[in-house]
Amino acid sequence: MDRQIELIGAAWGLGGADPGCAQAPAALAPLLVERLARCGARALPGPILEPSPSERRKQLAVSRLCGLLASAVADSLRHGRLPCVLGGDHSCAGGTWTGVARAMDHRNFGLIWVDAHMDSHTPRTSPTGRLHGMPLAWLLGQDDDLLYGLAAGVVHPSHVALVGVRSFEPEEAERLDRLGVRVFHMDEVRRRGLEPVFADALAIATTDTAGFGVSIDLDAITPEEAPGVATPATGGLGGAELARALGTISGRADLMAVELVEYCPRLDREGRSARVAVDVLAAALCGARHDAHVVAEALQRHDS
Repeated sequence: MDRQIELIGAAWGLGGADPGCAQAPAALAPLLVERLARCGARALPGPILEPSPSERRKQLAVSRLCGLLASAVADSLRHGRLPCVLGGDHSCAGGTWTGVARAMDHRNFGLIWVDAHMDSHTPRTSPTGRLHGMPLAWLLGQDDDLLYGLAAGVVHPSHVALVGVRSFEPEEAERLDRLGVRVFHMDEVRRRGLEPVFADALAIATTDTAGFGVSIDLDAITPEEAPGVATPATGGLGGAELARALGTISGRADLMAVELVEYCPRLDREGRSARVAVDVLAAALCGARHDAHVVAEALQRHDS
């Protein structure tokens, strides 16, 4: 990894099911810095963005924070760094990938969305109204309530792939199908294996694009391995297999950003989920010569 990695904290849980996700950047950053140092990768502490204690209007607060996050990510890229965003709930994706688009002067970029959920609701279709269920719809330019002011439309549907989906509502599935977004459900992942599926997702994200990024929701991983998430879903990916797949993107010059979200420290009493989170981030960030080491550690924990 030649580029310096900048760790940016999206320290809010305003859009999610558990506000405790706001503590994730503080919990994960020191663990990740230590792991990256062992890999020989350089990590720079970036800004940690958090809401004002007096803010009561969630939509307004998330919109403002996403704007600040977009600026921080764009600035990181313009300085030749590789931004790694530590959320927070998944509403922060609205800022991360808008910032990538801004730094790339709105050239095409691709996005691999690793998640148990589709996160493609709009305010009118969401059964909960939670903003963390809407960011991919924003990024695709889908909006049915202008008061939210979050729909950016920065990524083309043909350049987006979802991996590991197993919990969603019909309205989301219809929207993504209508837009032509490729969704790799868990049954397909289990039938074909994650590595070929991820290779297909990477091809989608890198064909006719100037760069790509990966958004990782920790609930993509099975709750047995990563219980410390706000909205767990039965089944899922193994931490070691996801680390192995992410190892294929490490060191690529066209990797624009990596994001990990929805870790909730208060639900992770034994620290298992944090270790899995660091495993998958290190695999994506550390460089090819370190992938085997990272995956071996993950496999050892899985087997013990």
